[in-house]
Amino acid sequence: MKNLKYYLAAISAFSLWGFFSLVLRPLQAYSSLDILFYRVFSCALIMSVISVLFKRKKIRDNVSLFRSLPAKNRRVIIWLNVGGSVFLTVNWFSFIYVMNHVSVRATSVAYLVCPILTTLLAFFLLHDRLSRPQWISVALSCIGCLLLSYASLSVMFFSTFIGLSYACYLISQNKNARFDKFLVLNFHILLSAIILMPFYPAFAGEIPSDFKFYFYVEIIAVMYTIVPLFLNLYALNGISSSKVGMLLNINPIIAFVLSGAVYHEPLGTLQIFAYALIFFAVVVFNAKEIFVSIKGAKSSHNY
Repeated sequence: MKNLKYYLAAISAFSLWGFFSLVLRPLQAYSSLDILFYRVFSCALIMSVISVLFKRKKIRDNVSLFRSLPAKNRRVIIWLNVGGSVFLTVNWFSFIYVMNHVSVRATSVAYLVCPILTTLLAFFLLHDRLSRPQWISVALSCIGCLLLSYASLSVMFFSTFIGLSYACYLISQNKNARFDKFLVLNFHILLSAIILMPFYPAFAGEIPSDFKFYFYVEIIAVMYTIVPLFLNLYALNGISSSKVGMLLNINPIIAFVLSGAVYHEPLGTLQIFAYALIFFAVVVFNAKEIFVSIKGAKSSHNY
C-alpha cells in the first residue's frame, strides 16, 4: 500500500498522455518545430513564474543541498539534468513530427517499445532486479512489438527512436531523486528552451495569428507536459524505472484505441492481437504489486 500513491501518479500521467492526440491533431497544419517552440517556451514561462512566486524557499533549500554535495556528486547531478533536458527535447520534437506527419499509431507503438527499452536499460545500468514472470512479460512485449512492426519497418524505426529518447530520460532521472521534483522539471524545461532559442529565428515560421493555435498549445503545455511529467518524476521516487516503464504501456493502448475509433486508421486482427498481448504483459509484470495492493486494501477495509 505504501507504493500505491506512486503507482497512481504513474498511471495518471500515462493515461493523460494517451489522449494527447486529441489536442495535438488539431494543430496538424502547423510545423512540428513551431509547436515544439511554443510548447517549450510556454512551459518554461509558466513554471518559472510559479517557482519564483511560490517556491522560493524550496529553491534556497535545493541550492544549499547542491552546494553541500561533494564535487563529484555535483558533476553527476549536472550531467543528469543536462542529459534529461536533451532527451526531453529530442523526444518532444520526434513525437510531434511522427504524430502529425506519419501516424497516430506510430506514436502508440513508440510508447510500447519504450517500456522494453527502459526495463533493459534499468537492468544493465541501474541493476534493477527482475523476476522470472517479469522477464516473461518483457519477452511478450517484444513479441507484440515485432508483430506490430511486421506491417511497416519505417514505422518501427520512428517508434524506436521516440521510445529510446524517453527511456533514456526515465533512466537518467531515476538517480536524480534528492531534489524538489517541480524545480527539477522547471530546470529541464528552461534548459530545453535555452537549447531551442538559437534555432527559433532560423526555423520558426510566421508568428501564428489564429487563437486556436495558442489555445491548444497552452493546453498541451499544462495538461500534457507539466502535469504528467511532474507525476512521472514523482512516481520515480517510490517505484523503479522498470516498473514505471512498463506502466507506460497505458499510454499507447489508449492512443491505439483513439487511432481506430477517432482517426479511423486501418486496423487489422494482427494489430489487435499484438496490443492485447502487450496489455497482458503489463499485467504480468506488475501482478505482484497489484496483488499486494489489493490484499492490503482489503485488510484495511476489514480492520
